[in-house]
Amino acid sequence: MRRISQKIAQKGLLYPIIGLVACMTFMYISIGGFGTHEKESQLSFVGREGTQFINNGKPFYVNGWNSYWLLIQSVEERNRPRITAMFESAAAMGLTVCRTWAFNDGAYDALQISPGKFDERVFKGLDMVIAEAQRHGIKLLLSLINDWSDFGGKIQYVKWAKEAGLNSISSNDSFFFDPYIRSCFKNYLKTIITRKNHLTGIEYRDDPTIFAWELMNEPRCDSDPSGTTLQNWIEEMASYVKTIDNKHLLTVGIEGFYGPSSSHKFKFNPGEYFKNLGSDFIQNSEVAAIDFCSVHIYPDLWLPAKTTLLEKKIFVSNWVISHIKDGEEVLNKPVLFTEFGLSTKNNKTSYSHRDEFYKHIFDLIYKSALNKGAGAGSFIWQLLVDGMDNLSDEFGVVPKKRPTLYRLLKGQSCRLAKVSGVKKWEWFHSAFESKKEWRVSEGDC
Repeated sequence: MRRISQKIAQKGLLYPIIGLVACMTFMYISIGGFGTHEKESQLSFVGREGTQFINNGKPFYVNGWNSYWLLIQSVEERNRPRITAMFESAAAMGLTVCRTWAFNDGAYDALQISPGKFDERVFKGLDMVIAEAQRHGIKLLLSLINDWSDFGGKIQYVKWAKEAGLNSISSNDSFFFDPYIRSCFKNYLKTIITRKNHLTGIEYRDDPTIFAWELMNEPRCDSDPSGTTLQNWIEEMASYVKTIDNKHLLTVGIEGFYGPSSSHKFKFNPGEYFKNLGSDFIQNSEVAAIDFCSVHIYPDLWLPAKTTLLEKKIFVSNWVISHIKDGEEVLNKPVLFTEFGLSTKNNKTSYSHRDEFYKHIFDLIYKSALNKGAGAGSFIWQLLVDGMDNLSDEFGVVPKKRPTLYRLLKGQSCRLAKVSGVKKWEWFHSAFESKKEWRVSEGDC
């Protein structure tokens, strides 16, 4: 650099160059560093100290959302504008983390076609999702497999094992203990985590855009209600992930049901049935390689059909508070409520009821944040954009079509940002060709 400056000076050009640089530097500082706020946020890995997430030296509270569909929409060019539109909408509401699938096993447009065989075209789609998230100042919670059959899941691995001639496979829960299947899944983990993004040149394990990994969406092993089988799998896979990637946080993906290790908490479960699903919130979350706890909230799916909205809110209060206390008093880890929703299938449930229900959850999270508790945030299930009715469900919503929910989400972002110590709440959308900026005023709180 010094040699270049000397040559410029010899030609009498140094002082004009200095003036130009000074002018550009002033402009850079004046407009916020051309997206420096966003880049600082994205270039910093989220860590944790006890029950708190930490980002850039400040507490980090999550107002997040689920859009499981990002990967499957990224494969075809014609669908990709939906991804950009979703991130733009989320950024405008101040949402900080999106939970989405980083898997599609053996299904249409599969990422993993067969064990160890991947479709590069689909992988490039996932690269695009991560790059778009970074561009909009959003972090990602990436789930690595499904317990359910949607998009392959553990059932697909069992099918592959049977096709490989393993006649010993007894049930879908063989996924958790069969050596061949465990080996296949470990190969998948390594392939995903060490993938180099063709757009950014960054390996996933080195990319701070990724908030955390989630081992599995809603793992259950009801063939072993003692919980031992699932516990052994969590311990093995969590430790394996950490040998590949010790920069990112890791969670299990469980729904939060209390199992045999904490029978005194069965009263908080939605019913007797839920203690026998092979998952065990306390024991599963205690694993050393697991950095934070995951919990879901679905009173519509878990409680009797005639349960009133008031009764659902009472259940939710007990459910949320109980798990936050576990994070504080037993586990010393943050607790994220990574899915929550209220169904529209119930004819007695209106949009106002849904808003009331969501606000109740947001208030519980906010109260915990104010008290520096373990309640670290929540993720609404699920958000979409226009033209996606075929991918919706009874919980799906397009935020801009529901102004009251839109304001509710934005308000939660604002007050959590204040608790985090963010005084000027700004998101910079630094496009490759242009720059847009969203600002949230005090009135949005």
